[in-house]
Amino acid sequence: MTPHQRPPSSALPEQPGSATRQPHPAATLIGSVQRAMRLLESVAEHECGAPAKQLARETGLALPTAYHLLRTLVYEGYLRRDKGLFFLGEAAERLGSSGAAQKRRSTVADTLAQWRDSIGVPVYYARYHGGEIEVMCVSDTPGNPAVEEWADFRETAHAHAIGQCLLSQMDEDARRDHLDRYPVQSITPYTVRDDHTLLRRLERTRRMEPVVERQEYALGTVCAAIPITVGTTAATMAISLPAHQADRLLPAARQLQSEIGRRLGSIAISISI
Repeated sequence: MTPHQRPPSSALPEQPGSATRQPHPAATLIGSVQRAMRLLESVAEHECGAPAKQLARETGLALPTAYHLLRTLVYEGYLRRDKGLFFLGEAAERLGSSGAAQKRRSTVADTLAQWRDSIGVPVYYARYHGGEIEVMCVSDTPGNPAVEEWADFRETAHAHAIGQCLLSQMDEDARRDHLDRYPVQSITPYTVRDDHTLLRRLERTRRMEPVVERQEYALGTVCAAIPITVGTTAATMAISLPAHQADRLLPAARQLQSEIGRRLGSIAISISI
């Protein structure tokens, strides 16, 4: 059903007392870097900017040292200067936005892991972005492994539940554009045979109903996908099961849909990244 991609690894938990741990005597610390970081932190506390003298006072730096470091940080793009006041620059803002994006990805990965454990199935999150299907996160276990990607996932949206679910959320022109680029092809004996049959199936798909496929992408596997629309983002959460457990598929999909309904508000921003 989907490529076997792993969610981002979580950071190791902080060890007790690490916040107050002193550096090893042999550690080499660069004083100028430490001073520059203190200046950045001080500037970040002043949304309306701050002059060099105030920043020097707040960080305990000599004014000439503060001036030298501030000029360097401005040159490197981490700060900007306007009418004698210093503000965070584009480089610092990029660092902040990168950290925020990582936090949002972690939120999705953690949520999928919770659903994986409570439902007992692999859980997938994917979206349609820039004309392509992107599997953003997969959460599975050795006992319940995700489906391996054996046929290019982007080219086989017609065959797997994730692709069919995403296509069902699109208008007719967008569907045809996708199928013009990635024509229907049979990859198992159960795969839909042609564009016309697929489009008719998509038209009959009820809004917010799970999309189910049985061995259309991978023999021995059944899958279900739940449609999610956040703003203009077409997305889906999905599950897979071995074919001999097909009777579990719809109950598990309904359970996932219920979980999504309870948590969608808290992860809406995260899944739109």
